[in-house]
Amino acid sequence: MGQEGTVGVREEEEVEAWNQRKQTQILQLSEKLIHGDLESQIEAARDIRKLVRKSSSSSSAAAAAASSSSSSSSSMKTRSKLAAAGVIQPLVFMLVSPSLDAREASLLALLNIAVRNERNKVKIVTAGAIPPLVELLKFRNSSIRELATAAILTLSAAAPNKPTIVASGAAPLLVQILCSGSVQGKVDAVTALHNLSSCTEDYSAILDARAVPPLINLLKECKKYSKFAEKTTALLEILSNSEEGRIAISNSDGGILTLVETVEDGSLVSTEHAVGALLSLCQSCRDKYRELILNEGAIPGLLRLTVDGTAEARERAHTLLDLLRDSPQEKRLASSVLERIVYDIAARVDGADKAAETCKRLLQDMVQRSMEHSLSCIQHRAASCTSSDIPSA
Repeated sequence: MGQEGTVGVREEEEVEAWNQRKQTQILQLSEKLIHGDLESQIEAARDIRKLVRKSSSSSSAAAAAASSSSSSSSSMKTRSKLAAAGVIQPLVFMLVSPSLDAREASLLALLNIAVRNERNKVKIVTAGAIPPLVELLKFRNSSIRELATAAILTLSAAAPNKPTIVASGAAPLLVQILCSGSVQGKVDAVTALHNLSSCTEDYSAILDARAVPPLINLLKECKKYSKFAEKTTALLEILSNSEEGRIAISNSDGGILTLVETVEDGSLVSTEHAVGALLSLCQSCRDKYRELILNEGAIPGLLRLTVDGTAEARERAHTLLDLLRDSPQEKRLASSVLERIVYDIAARVDGADKAAETCKRLLQDMVQRSMEHSLSCIQHRAASCTSSDIPSA
């Protein structure tokens, strides 16, 4: 056998030895959790977290030497083996322990077992984790409360869990954290609420107008094209469908302006949600919201959307532009009143045969100039504010 073959055999032996040691450790941890006293259970829960993290980073020499398995697959196998060894149920029982240390240790262990493992997420909920997690969302202890928020977020990513979480009454508590929690707590609450919003049409069970001001503030501070902005604008669009939500958006400091800026600078998804929210406002009471939207310089961004947006965003932008015209009773123009005005000017200057091309060029120039002006204004405002801790994704 050549040198390469010898090295390959040695690596396989090392990996096998490592897997056997890990399996033995998993069984020992399970035994401690099921039959040990409280101190042993806390120690076992902490060791579970360490074991999963160690597998994720492939810190052992054996795992690092294995060319056939990535650190991701190693950690996935570890999570599956832990669940198979029966650690989930005793960890869930620890969530109601009088000991804060036990609750914290079990929360961290369950989080590590659930991450990137849909089956384990479902098993954790099936084991009864949601009611004690909801109680932990009410805790004054901010560390425990934020860990519970992170756990709800993680578990809500699995579709089978969503109805159970909605029915538990977790959503109003997430809105409360959105209003008063730390930056990380707010970010986790937004993502959890966004996950839950996809499982019901009764949005009143998930969101209320209290969520609007913190959502607007978060949207102000994050990058408008980020995944986080997409989730935030989706929730704001949902809220814009209620009268209380619309009032809250218009009364929030910079509420309508922030949506207009998102129409200008957002991703395809966030622009669609932002224009949807603005359209809901204008459709509910044109006389009340038309001037508010126009005063924030919405026209250029809406014009751009009629060309560059998704099919839904284009339709919404056309409808909103029509509502923003002076005379809504007039027959709707082919695109928007501004497009027609620019077309008429182009026809007089270059003739009817070149009017369409000239109109398009002039509109693009108008949009570009307005976008540059808006960017300048945004940069000026940003220079007077402190830097944000909100993540870009």
